[in-house]
Amino acid sequence: MFLLRANYKSSLQPIKLLRVCSRSGMSSEAQIQILPRSRCLFDEPVQVTAQGLRPGQAAEVRAKLTDEKGELFQSSATYTADSNGDIDLRCSPALGGSFRGIEPMGLFWSLKANTPHTKLAKKDVSRACLVEIELHSTGGDILATATNERVFIGEGVRRIPVTDGTINGTLFIPPGQGPFPGVLDLYVFGGGLSEIRPCLLANRGFVVLTVALYGCQDMPMSTINLEYLEHALNFLRSHPQVKGPGLGLLAISKSGDLALSMSSFLPGISATVCINSCNANVMLPLHYKGRVIPPLMFDPHRAVLTETGALDVKATLHDPRAPENRATVIPIEQADCTFLFAASEDDKNWDSCLYAEEAARRLREHGKENFKVLVYPGAGHYLDCPYMPHCSSSYHAVNRNMVLWGGEPKGHAEAQVDLWKRIQAFFREHLDEESRYHDQARL
Repeated sequence: MFLLRANYKSSLQPIKLLRVCSRSGMSSEAQIQILPRSRCLFDEPVQVTAQGLRPGQAAEVRAKLTDEKGELFQSSATYTADSNGDIDLRCSPALGGSFRGIEPMGLFWSLKANTPHTKLAKKDVSRACLVEIELHSTGGDILATATNERVFIGEGVRRIPVTDGTINGTLFIPPGQGPFPGVLDLYVFGGGLSEIRPCLLANRGFVVLTVALYGCQDMPMSTINLEYLEHALNFLRSHPQVKGPGLGLLAISKSGDLALSMSSFLPGISATVCINSCNANVMLPLHYKGRVIPPLMFDPHRAVLTETGALDVKATLHDPRAPENRATVIPIEQADCTFLFAASEDDKNWDSCLYAEEAARRLREHGKENFKVLVYPGAGHYLDCPYMPHCSSSYHAVNRNMVLWGGEPKGHAEAQVDLWKRIQAFFREHLDEESRYHDQARL
């Protein structure tokens, strides 16, 4: 198991304090601080504190966020002020509400939509998410407020739409002269394009290209042509800001088996991260230069309707270990890259832990140890960037129904923080190491 808690302690400088009037019209000395500043990157932790309360006074801290579709997400927790009249979420335990105990970022990862089966909508990464923090008395009066502006694109990062007639995507380039390690991010849920993870990764010093799976008209949804993704790799590799020779792949869910196929058949890939992916080619036939890998299919009759109104589809995918399905398994022993497999124990979409184990077994059987497997208890299928509100169920574009993704909020949040750090470290280790080797070989 690989679970680490993020260390939130740092040298923090206060921002301007806010004083407001309560609903009763009386001035309140209570104040809220957001440290180190009210504006930060979305994947960065902040320190939330309240001052000016009476020692031992009970109060409620609330957070709310409205997404691009107008959906309201809310969280709350009750606290007791210390002997100085302060509440510090780094060390003050929550006594009830959306979470309990000491959870410095609990107000953020526990944000929950008012509408069931809703995932936070964010397509325009140029606009920040605004999280309103409110301090309430036990009687419901608002004692103080503050706003945390959570930004996706850091200062100096360039966002460049890519529509060269063959691929459809977006390129993110960090500030500075470069060159930088290059990563192709395949975030495929229903073939759509998400820019959240790519731009956050670009903030950390990577050139990241993300492409829509169904991005060109001559690639129908009835099949997948690996040449399309090969073109995306070549486009990324040829960019002057990309450090070579090897590239990284980052994928989740269905896009994970595409990353495995790319690593197995395409040259120039040094590091591949697969999050809650299958070791077989799922759902659609994969074509590449005359070779076809048949799809591992689903049996929709195995889906179970739960009391929440969402389907539990975990048992619907056929077993890739069955003799009749062996041709669907991707020959990852052909890959020259290093793999990082991340699997959630409470994945309700499919058995990610089994598929990660099968991938590791196949590599070992071929004498390879070029992989690491991370297993996250308490986490669900939708492992995202740090502090993204937990999505336990939402609409599935393929199933065309609400489905369960699994996970419990706290365990899922811890997994997202830990995995994000490991992804960056993994790419730095293998992509930069490859570049250093390449540079030495040319001397």
